[in-house]
Amino acid sequence: MASALAATPAAAQDAPAPRSDTTVAPADPAPAQAADTGSEVVVTGTLIRNPNLTSSSPVNVVGQQELSLRQSNVAEEVLRSLPGVVPSIGSSVNNGNGGSSFVDLRGLGPQRNLVLLNGSRLVPADFNGQVNLNIIPLALVERIDVLTGGATTTYGADAVSGVVNFITRKDFKGLEVNASEQLTERGDGNVFRVDLTAGANLADGRGNVTLSLGYQKANPVYQGDRAISVAQIDSVSGEEAGSGTTVPIRLNLGDGNGTKQFNPASGTLDPTFALFNFNPYNVFQTPFERYSLYSTGRYEVKDGIEAYAEGLFSKTKVSTIIAPSGTFGLTYQIPYNNPYLPAAVRNAACAANGLNAAACAAAASSTAAPVIGQNTFGATLSRRFVEGGSRISEYTTQLFQLRAGLRGDITSTINFDLSGSYGESENTSRSTGQGLFSRVQSALLANNTQSCANGASDCVPINLFGAAGSITPQMFAYLNIPTSSATKTSLTTVRGVVSGDLGVAVPGANDAIGFAIGGEYRRYVAESSSDLSSQTPDEVLGAGAANPDSRGTYNVKEAFAELIAPLVQDKPLFHNLTLELGARYSDYSIAGTNWTWKAGGNWEPTSWLKIRGNYQKAARAPNISELFSPQVTGLDNFATDPCQGVAPVNNAQLRAICIAQGAPASSIGSIEAEPSAQPNNRTGGNLRLGVEKATTWTAGVVLNPTFVPGLTITADYYNIRVRDAISQPSFGDALNACFLTANNPGLNPSNPACTAIRRNPATGSLFGTASAFVPLPYSNSGRIWTDGVDLTVNYRRDLNFAKLDLNFSGNWTHSSKFQATPVSVIRECVGYYSNSCGSPGAGINFRGSIQPEFSFNQRTTLSFSRIDLSLLWRYIGKMDYEPLAVQELLNDNNDDTDPPAQQFRHIKAAHYFDLATRFAATDNFDFTFTVTNLFDRKPPLVGNTIGSTSFNSGNTYPSTYDALGRRYAVGVKLKF
Repeated sequence: MASALAATPAAAQDAPAPRSDTTVAPADPAPAQAADTGSEVVVTGTLIRNPNLTSSSPVNVVGQQELSLRQSNVAEEVLRSLPGVVPSIGSSVNNGNGGSSFVDLRGLGPQRNLVLLNGSRLVPADFNGQVNLNIIPLALVERIDVLTGGATTTYGADAVSGVVNFITRKDFKGLEVNASEQLTERGDGNVFRVDLTAGANLADGRGNVTLSLGYQKANPVYQGDRAISVAQIDSVSGEEAGSGTTVPIRLNLGDGNGTKQFNPASGTLDPTFALFNFNPYNVFQTPFERYSLYSTGRYEVKDGIEAYAEGLFSKTKVSTIIAPSGTFGLTYQIPYNNPYLPAAVRNAACAANGLNAAACAAAASSTAAPVIGQNTFGATLSRRFVEGGSRISEYTTQLFQLRAGLRGDITSTINFDLSGSYGESENTSRSTGQGLFSRVQSALLANNTQSCANGASDCVPINLFGAAGSITPQMFAYLNIPTSSATKTSLTTVRGVVSGDLGVAVPGANDAIGFAIGGEYRRYVAESSSDLSSQTPDEVLGAGAANPDSRGTYNVKEAFAELIAPLVQDKPLFHNLTLELGARYSDYSIAGTNWTWKAGGNWEPTSWLKIRGNYQKAARAPNISELFSPQVTGLDNFATDPCQGVAPVNNAQLRAICIAQGAPASSIGSIEAEPSAQPNNRTGGNLRLGVEKATTWTAGVVLNPTFVPGLTITADYYNIRVRDAISQPSFGDALNACFLTANNPGLNPSNPACTAIRRNPATGSLFGTASAFVPLPYSNSGRIWTDGVDLTVNYRRDLNFAKLDLNFSGNWTHSSKFQATPVSVIRECVGYYSNSCGSPGAGINFRGSIQPEFSFNQRTTLSFSRIDLSLLWRYIGKMDYEPLAVQELLNDNNDDTDPPAQQFRHIKAAHYFDLATRFAATDNFDFTFTVTNLFDRKPPLVGNTIGSTSFNSGNTYPSTYDALGRRYAVGVKLKF
């Protein structure tokens, strides 16, 4: 993975990386590696603890100095800017953020990479098995190792695309205080962070204890405060648009006239004239608060035997802020004698239900109590509760993880490490401002303005038919019942490793053969619980999906072995030739047994040239979400509907399909696509899932030419292919299986791909009720493959008056393909964006981000006596709207389903520059000033309906392109 710093052939896992291996940022000289037990060396990518042997897998490093210059506050912000990393859920994701942040290596999805802390697994954040990056204490991070390619042989399942290993500082002595403040040029988005780290050696160096405490708070940046996102732009028409749940109310009476909007000024039902602009309520930067505590200690209990432990506690709170709630097209029963019912709506309802004028007048004047089915009519209502303010969800995550172990020497060349760890994470959410369906229904069942038919003393009849302001605080208070849910996860791990060298070398080699052998046991548990409202489909308005209680657990038992054997050393053309082998046997309680293995090597013809390669058979077992999640209807993203508009009126086959899917015949010709491009899907776990298998290989070269002192060049090709991928079709794939003639010759309405899709029985649409959805089941039918090249160039030179560091780190992604099923199209998504692209095989929760073909980071640093001046240049290659998506929309037998407007089908290459200055006032006091997005580059405008809600927000892609604008950060470090 190309990093912002440098590539290293192999970086030490627990000891400081050598100066020549790192840095974009100026680095302090690395202390000599001690030989005692407390300074053991573990290479990221292998379990063999021998500093003389290096892994054949490319490992790239982001050092502490780079973190300091960037003044990033959470790990996700650092990682998503690295070339080759595809932005995932993080601080720039609002609608779709569940309180956690993730990393996505190579665009294969966060579920296919592994996040470690000091080489050990962390408790997952949720059912999907990913680690929440918000919990990582950056103040104590020495460096971040990012390993390219599969690593399941070394670390077990999930490491298909690679590993991110956070290495903390060891044997810290003294006291250090770090504080920083960040603010955008517009005066918002303030981020404050302070960390305290203290450490001391014990018993004349036989042990050490280190403690780090941290606090951080980030304020929101509202989309309404940025010019690009003041108004919601429709990506198809290019015009200002918005949500169909709006004010004044829109309603559909099921009379074949479609959805109309009531005009309070004229008292008439008119075609839609005012959609709701939800952008200003949303945020580009989510509010975030974190308390963290990390402690590590070691003590040499006797010569050659050391006990060690580490503990992590974190409490984070992430708030998402989205537009006011509403009735969202659900079907309600309304009494003909409702006191707020306009005459125009009542008359239309009477006509739709066969009541003549006299009967209608009698129903209106009746004083009878409303009774559903007797004196009421049904209608789908789309009214926004603007009077109630924003919907706010607060996600509070409390996590702790403890790890303890014993390590030491068996012989002078063989050692052992036995450890156990246990961690728990609990994410609780509390949401307000949404409203409940049942309470809206109760408030509608009234024949006067003072009381409801249910007789509840707190029920206030509601006026949904007036202009903004017609819903009083008392009316909304009855609807606004807070909802809550909790997700708990735990991970138990026991691992034992014996490693070292065999004491013998292959003839022709100097270094002995290194080995590691061991076993590991892991047990995962995840469970969720919610209040009754959250568990009931369609009850919590605007919640997206019901959240029924669920639980899942599984365990895995593993045995593994690795070998690194120098074959030839210090011979002509063979300065070093090394073979690397490894194998792991895994026994999953829910997916059976599986073997993974690797073979690789390094060839150094000379001391300045290394050629390396690695081939692996990797695997990933299904996670708890993919296995055990209940079937629920939720929101997806797609701007069009093949049944929309008049096309089905003139196309008998298309009409037959729409009706077969549940659309009433009266709706044909008036079906509409979801105005916010958020139709329903249906997803859930599949207990029949098996292990997905991957083939990964890398090949590269490392140059340290002696004739150009200070120059290091690395280039590595990677190739990852996943078969039997645990995946879901995209929403577009599922529609196309039915509505494209190429997939469904003759447009057969009985095709299972068609009948699986269900439509709203009142309107014929794909939204408005949990019974309307496009199914997106999990299966082992997918295929994913990607390949590309990482390139790093690092040059350091002493200019006499200053030291110059030039560092380049780039990625070229040649392909990123996904095939949902053997009969589905093969989507090429590198350099393309759409609802189906951006980590296309990652599933609905993580699909839709940006993956450019070319990206790079280049840092230039001048270091004077006490001052560092550093400029970081970040490049993101051009992007285009997915050509296949255009063709699919043009060929879906509906002329009304247009692709995005031409001006939104291309994003120019982006160049960002960040300037940092660090001043060492004294040996114990540093001052750093950073300007991010120095030239205040604006994000690209693509509209709000061209991609997924999580990543296409505020008319742009804020996780990839800077939507905050120029911002300033000041940081200080004080050491004692």
